[in-house]
Amino acid sequence: MTSARRTRTAARRRRRRQRRGALLVVLALAATGVWLHRERSAGGTVPVAAAAASAAPTVDPDAQLAAALQDGGGHLAVAVLDTASGASAAYGTDRFVTASIVKVDILAALLWRTDGMLTDDQRSAAALMVENSDNDATTDLFGQIGGDEGLDAANAAFGLTGTTAGTDGYWGLTTTTAEDQLRLLQLVFGTEGVLGDESRAYLQKLMGLIAADQRWGVSAADDDRAVHLKNGWLPRTAEGAWVVNSIGRVVHDGRELLVAVLTDGSDTKEEGIALVESVAAAAADSLTSATPSATVSPTASPAVSGAAASPVAASTQQ
Repeated sequence: MTSARRTRTAARRRRRRQRRGALLVVLALAATGVWLHRERSAGGTVPVAAAAASAAPTVDPDAQLAAALQDGGGHLAVAVLDTASGASAAYGTDRFVTASIVKVDILAALLWRTDGMLTDDQRSAAALMVENSDNDATTDLFGQIGGDEGLDAANAAFGLTGTTAGTDGYWGLTTTTAEDQLRLLQLVFGTEGVLGDESRAYLQKLMGLIAADQRWGVSAADDDRAVHLKNGWLPRTAEGAWVVNSIGRVVHDGRELLVAVLTDGSDTKEEGIALVESVAAAAADSLTSATPSATVSPTASPAVSGAAASPVAASTQQ
């Protein structure tokens, strides 16, 4: 084994040891009925208690995730899906401001409207929007899809029932749920839906080329940090708190997972990132530990409603 490979293996093992304790908190939530796993059935997806989804192994106590939840100063929602088995889990039903994770939604809407046929200028703007989280490019493309009405129309076609576009050009004030973001990820990384194969491949490509300084978030749940993602962060200046979100595709314990984490209320961006990463890692561990692997296609998870989040200044949206 090469030195580099030994280093990567050791790093993976350290991350798993650090996350084992977080499982205790997640599984405790399952025991109270707050955290639900969903598995495929003939009639679609049905919620079942996480502990009953399959026999989960005993884990060592550790307050790592509990400390992140208590000390992060924010509230959260998370949804995770195993693309092979279709098993999924969700925690939290509130709506959150999207900040820049909406940029995946905007590009999906543009591809849907154009049937995947983008001009060179649109492709340049799309790359800036997704890879670099460029706001000017986003504002341009948001206008091209018809603004809030265009995004709402696209989301209706996508089956995003808990997402409402920000008005008056304030695309970063779009509100959404974790489960809607999971549906959006299924549209991008699945094989069904209103987008064509080339459109999905294009979205996947851009999400795999995120700028190096933005490759945090759900990447904490990926064994090798080779991840497709989009993050969003937004200072809520009126309230002195931060929105920090992350969505994407990871490979965890050899299984492809789609993960969406939404948070707000953290005192700093750094605290928000730490919270998102802790929750993403714990969610991935929980799902792979509590459910068997399989080789079936995923199904869409059910809709969840929640209270709308309050707006922020458009000039700060990221």
